[in-house]
Amino acid sequence: MAEPTIYDLSSPGRIGFQFPKSDVPEAQLPAQLVRSDLPMPEISEFDAVRHFTRLSKLNYSIDSGFYPLGSCTMKYNPKINEVTARLTGFTKLHPHQPIETVQGSLALMYDLQQWLQEISGFAGVTLQPAAGAHGEYVGVMIIRAYHQDRGDTKRTKIIIPDSAHGTNPASSSMSGFDVVPVATDKNGNVELDSLRSVCNHEVAGLMLTNPNTLGLFEQNVQEVINIVHEAGGLVYGDGANLNALLGIVRPGDLGIDLMHFNLHKTFSTPHGGGGPGSGPVGVAKHLVDYLPCPVVGILEEATQEFPPFYGYVEPEKSIGRIKAFHGHFGMMVRAYTYISMYGKHGMRKIAEGAVLNANYLMALIKDTYKVTYPRMCMHEFVVEGHFSDAPGIHALDIAKRLMDYNYHPPTNYFPLIVPEALMIEPTETESKQTLDEFANALIKIAKEARDNPELLKDAPHYTPIGRLDEVKAAKDLVLCCWIPES
Repeated sequence: MAEPTIYDLSSPGRIGFQFPKSDVPEAQLPAQLVRSDLPMPEISEFDAVRHFTRLSKLNYSIDSGFYPLGSCTMKYNPKINEVTARLTGFTKLHPHQPIETVQGSLALMYDLQQWLQEISGFAGVTLQPAAGAHGEYVGVMIIRAYHQDRGDTKRTKIIIPDSAHGTNPASSSMSGFDVVPVATDKNGNVELDSLRSVCNHEVAGLMLTNPNTLGLFEQNVQEVINIVHEAGGLVYGDGANLNALLGIVRPGDLGIDLMHFNLHKTFSTPHGGGGPGSGPVGVAKHLVDYLPCPVVGILEEATQEFPPFYGYVEPEKSIGRIKAFHGHFGMMVRAYTYISMYGKHGMRKIAEGAVLNANYLMALIKDTYKVTYPRMCMHEFVVEGHFSDAPGIHALDIAKRLMDYNYHPPTNYFPLIVPEALMIEPTETESKQTLDEFANALIKIAKEARDNPELLKDAPHYTPIGRLDEVKAAKDLVLCCWIPES
């Protein structure tokens, strides 16, 4: 039975709110702004609260269950982060305030910039980008500005491995570059001969995800970087998977020129439901002058009487402003809190836990599901969601059946180079008990695929809404919940 809409609950004469008496003169809205064909529901406040509370309970969230999405990971957000982000000293600010009245917030932003630099090995950081994909775009814009500033205008190509996130080629194309793919070798690394064959004077840079979307550390990372640098290009690090490297490897120390951070993935700010996200970008010393403006800096050094005075600094060759005001400040507060709580040594424990959990879970299911690249993984791993003795079953069927076991499905059909891919990331926050139970569910589903394949084909069976026709849903959009009379 479908959930009733707010319109189904409407009853003439019911009132859920009452405007206070106006203390300003009434004015008529222009006729073109007034719609007479927009029926508004008439419903009590109590019924409205019950309706939306009931709907909220139908949502799956990281607070209610295991969320093993690979790549776009739903990582648990500690509630202390929410407490600090809601402090009135932060929430009541306005970005147009004079800088002398927001010194605490500027100090937080400055410290977060410094911490991200230290964690990653870069010389400068911008906090402006609104999400990871936005950070990618900013990074590619910096690459373009760097080459143009040097008069090297023939560099029109960005190299991208075939295992990359889909946002990598999108960011490159949006910035005016041609995308050149390179293959993955049998061990899940960038194929070096393929890379060498496309590295020439036209290459502006390489976008490298490390660990990559197969969950594997690039074994030849130094050689990959050297090949691109020798051709005069820059290496951009897709930092979506930095959570596997914290306190162990700093991308800047490897020779990577610039990289974005996904604060939701590595530093636990909320993710999902449309955002907001946050995708700061770190750069090496030779790119600091191209950072978006402004960045937070110290305008007056501390003295015995006074703390530092913070303000805004505009890099000399900045690509310009790329976000209204200074980015998603609430996300910065959450990341600042998370890093403060864990500290230097805790950062390494995050990475060790993420890698341990992923390898443990992979070991539990590798005899049931084929691991395409059977190496020790990092934070995530990819298996194939199909079986030779159950030919009609696909990754989508396994994912849908997992919902009957009260689990959110893992990422499906990505990376594209793995047939029927299921991309699984447990994160460091899940317990051994949860991983054991999830593995058992996957093993049971594999048995069901052989014994009763229709059980998978018709799944999910116990959710409020069953299997949807996703093709029809994409082509036959319903964009409103009411249909005006003809």
